[in-house]
Amino acid sequence: MRILKVLLLPFTAIVIAAAFLWPAPSQGFIGESSRIVFFHVPCAIVGTEAFLVAGVFSFLYLRRSDPRSDDIANASVRLGLLFAILTVVTGSLFSRIMWGAYWNWDPRQSSFLLLIFLYSAYLFLRAAIEDPDKKARLAASYALFAVIPMLFLVFVAPRITPSLHPQTIINPEMKNKMDGPTTTVFVGALIANTGLYIWMLSLETRVLRLARRSAARHV
Repeated sequence: MRILKVLLLPFTAIVIAAAFLWPAPSQGFIGESSRIVFFHVPCAIVGTEAFLVAGVFSFLYLRRSDPRSDDIANASVRLGLLFAILTVVTGSLFSRIMWGAYWNWDPRQSSFLLLIFLYSAYLFLRAAIEDPDKKARLAASYALFAVIPMLFLVFVAPRITPSLHPQTIINPEMKNKMDGPTTTVFVGALIANTGLYIWMLSLETRVLRLARRSAARHV
């Protein structure tokens, strides 16, 4: 983890600089708007990964009743929401440039908004229950159940109806339609966002663990 912290800042700085300076703007996009892909799509992917991690550790908690698994699931949902919100914000900026409005009810816009509502309910559920064991078990059950609608919203719902969304990465042919420099920077951005998620997950889990132990001492 120490190596990750040391390398993450310079690597991310290089990726951000490359995102604005290296690939040429893609054809078919207004101005420099195609560069949003380096921030928007990695946030969407990492947010989805975070919700999957929450589901896995919720399953482990239900099997073993290990509080550490609950802490990781809780932290991962929080971070998943952060990346999902960043996905919607960056997508709205792109929408304003390309389609003239921040919100167009595009299937991908709508599905990620519903995803935010779905996992916000997880936090409300935790906040509504005082008993720690009951809170952890109900939250784990919810996070595990939420994986199914989450996968539907991310991978199925946007494909049911026509979308304004560009298909350079996610398309029916499942082909990468980006050029070499764009692909390189995109992969770098995905690695940087994943590293940021792992680092923040470690910090958030540690904070939740300390809070849980402090609460146990005062019972």
